[in-house]
Amino acid sequence: GIPLAAYVAVGLMLLGGMALLPWLLERVLGGLQRLWPATLRQPLSMLALERARRMRASASVAVGGVVASLSLAVALTVMVTSFRGSMLDWLDAVLPSPLYLRAAGGSSKSDAALLPPTLLQAVRDLPGVERAQPMRATSLWLDPQRPAISLLLRPLHGPQAQQLPWVGAAPAQPVPAGMVAIYVSEAVATLYGVQAGQPWPLLDRAFSTGLADGSAAGADSTATAPTAGAAETHFFIAGIWRDYIRQFGAVAMDWGDYQQLTGDARMSELSLWPAAGEDQATLQPRIEAALARLSGGQAPPLEFTSSAALRQRSLEIFDRSFAVTYWLQAVAIGIGLFGIAASFSAQVLARRKEFGLLTHLGLTRRQILTVVAGEGAAWTAMGALAGTLLGLGVAAILVHVVNPQSFHWTMELRLPAARLLALACAVVLAGTLTAWWAGRQATGEDAVLAVKEDW
Repeated sequence: GIPLAAYVAVGLMLLGGMALLPWLLERVLGGLQRLWPATLRQPLSMLALERARRMRASASVAVGGVVASLSLAVALTVMVTSFRGSMLDWLDAVLPSPLYLRAAGGSSKSDAALLPPTLLQAVRDLPGVERAQPMRATSLWLDPQRPAISLLLRPLHGPQAQQLPWVGAAPAQPVPAGMVAIYVSEAVATLYGVQAGQPWPLLDRAFSTGLADGSAAGADSTATAPTAGAAETHFFIAGIWRDYIRQFGAVAMDWGDYQQLTGDARMSELSLWPAAGEDQATLQPRIEAALARLSGGQAPPLEFTSSAALRQRSLEIFDRSFAVTYWLQAVAIGIGLFGIAASFSAQVLARRKEFGLLTHLGLTRRQILTVVAGEGAAWTAMGALAGTLLGLGVAAILVHVVNPQSFHWTMELRLPAARLLALACAVVLAGTLTAWWAGRQATGEDAVLAVKEDW
């Protein structure tokens, strides 16, 4: 399950990109000089560009660290942005209703706290409730060598069906007669080697064993065994959907199909659509009173959560989990800039004679620093270009290869153009200032005296 080939590809891509830096400098800077109008050519700028082009072999040493660090920073930025954007779309699909309720202390992944089946109709009859739909989640053990998967039950058929975040287009193929439609997550499709449009005998056997059987289902003692007819049920995989919570997989089934197979109408959650002008504060006491009447005063406390709160909590957890990546990007780029400073410092110290000669020819210290800064700008600009292109390539590998192989889910590639442009411009500016600062150390008055060493 470890994408070793993808990691090797990332390493080879970075090495190849840095090896092509001299060629990139020759092509881009040479083309820039040819396109530059002669009337706009200035001696200082031409001197900086010409030296940056002709000393391109030194560019790999000077900006190689920036290329590597920037490419990784770009790759992480694109990956995190893609994951965050895909998760937002996923939340929109899995949280269709404005309000959710469940028994306090219950879990969305087990049947630890179930609500009576009569509560659904009682809630639908309450004033201020436009629509209510049942949901339930339980565990299902298909393979003793693998962790249990989740069985999610919700209305998936009919005019008010909830839509899942499908991979690709929504399923449109007909379900064969006598079979029950199910929808598997990407993790199930990958781990169990199944695909849409085929039956799944493994689920047939597990379901016929009975959800209360600890060898075939989870340890939920409240789960209900199937009816006699369910022992001959055959399931058909009608579609594949995206799930960013259950890494070991989930199977979604229509609420009506499950109730017909098992005769169990208990639910673990209710999704509510309040009527216009109604909110949680007005609906909560009415629903709690209805549950108390149905349970004879022995009703468990209820938890009410809005979809906006769930969405906000999910984003906070996501941002907190990936906050360290932004610090790692800053550290990586800082190390790359430190490499530029060290390389330019060594180069400008070796060029003291050159600076002395330029001073004899009439260039001021400020003009020499301008030339050095121009060289740094040219090299770091090419490094930023190469690093950005390499980073996009690495991001494609992370998003389309590493992520599916490691976590068994996919995401859409999203490019934060403004953020990537700002990152590249910041690297060029920092590299230019670093080169200028390093040049100041070798353009003092002793640079003129260094020319005597050649006499």
